[in-house]
Amino acid sequence: MSFAYALAGLLGLCLAWAVVRLVREARQRRALLAWLRDTASAELPDGDDAWREVFSAQRQLQKENRRDLAQLTMRLERFLKATQAIPDGVILLDADDRIEWHNRVAGEQLGIALEDDQGTLIVHLFRYPVFLSYLRRFRSGEATEDGLSLELGTPPRQFLVRLLPVANQGSLLLLRDVTDMVRTERMRVDFVANVSHELRTPVTVISGFLEQMTCDEPPQGEDAKRFLAMMSDQAGRMRRLIEDLLTLSRLEGESRLVSEDEIVMPTMIAELIEEADALSSGRHTVTCGEVEPVNLFGNPEELRSAFANLLSNAIRYTPEWGEITVRWQVHEGKPVFSVQDTGIGIASDHIPRLTERFYRVDRGRSSSSGGTGLGLAIVKHVLSRHGGCIKIDSTPGRGSTFSAMLPAERLRR
Repeated sequence: MSFAYALAGLLGLCLAWAVVRLVREARQRRALLAWLRDTASAELPDGDDAWREVFSAQRQLQKENRRDLAQLTMRLERFLKATQAIPDGVILLDADDRIEWHNRVAGEQLGIALEDDQGTLIVHLFRYPVFLSYLRRFRSGEATEDGLSLELGTPPRQFLVRLLPVANQGSLLLLRDVTDMVRTERMRVDFVANVSHELRTPVTVISGFLEQMTCDEPPQGEDAKRFLAMMSDQAGRMRRLIEDLLTLSRLEGESRLVSEDEIVMPTMIAELIEEADALSSGRHTVTCGEVEPVNLFGNPEELRSAFANLLSNAIRYTPEWGEITVRWQVHEGKPVFSVQDTGIGIASDHIPRLTERFYRVDRGRSSSSGGTGLGLAIVKHVLSRHGGCIKIDSTPGRGSTFSAMLPAERLRR
């Protein structure tokens, strides 16, 4: 019996100890949880080592998370302040092309407010087929770095619109107001065109009088003949310069190609070589290299002018008895018209600037060659309007190759 009492007493003590232990641990956990929530408290409450270790590690992790969050918040605030300060409109879009955020400038440009338009599909603001096409190309991963020119607002203003990818399949829409830049460029083009038109008449009159003086009453004396010849040459050069300025002004002023047709390239090349022979007057050997039996789709007048410019350049800068070769090939599925010469060649540091207006590698030689300094600028504009570009390979003393690279969709077989 005494054993039973002793066992019952022992069990009671164990139960009491367990209850006290549970109550104590519960109190410790409540104190530790309160300590975790109270970020100002630095003193760790009393408790068992196991609980103290767990909560201490949790507190350290909590501190690190708060520090990281504070840093991220600070960086985000800096980014937002910087974005608000830039003069371009910025709109953040989610993966579904809905507005998540925009800066002040974008709000002013488009007349939108974040509290009203957050979550709005961007296509509801840009209801333009050209923008929808641009957005589809961007989402499909096609190259869209050049952006898109759009006329927005009332009164209308010209904007350059670009889409850039960001994290989580979102995108950043940038809007730059280029109205003043476009207006200035248009004024420059109009000025060049107007001045060229005004100069054309007096130069034509002067050239006519010089020609009549030479034919009707031949000049007496060698000096008079030489002076009249020089005047006639310079008048002709001025006339060519004006014509090139007018051509360049027209190319810059037209936003798209006026007329396009299929060009029989073997026939055009034969005509160009015949004209080049006449221009060279037998001083060069102009030959036809590889000519593939394929045609080209584009503006015949513009492309003929560009190709003729490449040939005339080769004649001007190739010494007498040099060789000039014309080729028409398909390279990697794209049509290429090239002119190779054995001329003086061009140093590599000059090549990037050759298509600039009036840029001359050797000013003295270029002026005496009869060129206007606008030929390659015209070539560049013509090719650009056809979706192509110009490629220049040259070695000083050995010659150059000028290639007109055109897109595959302009090839006709």
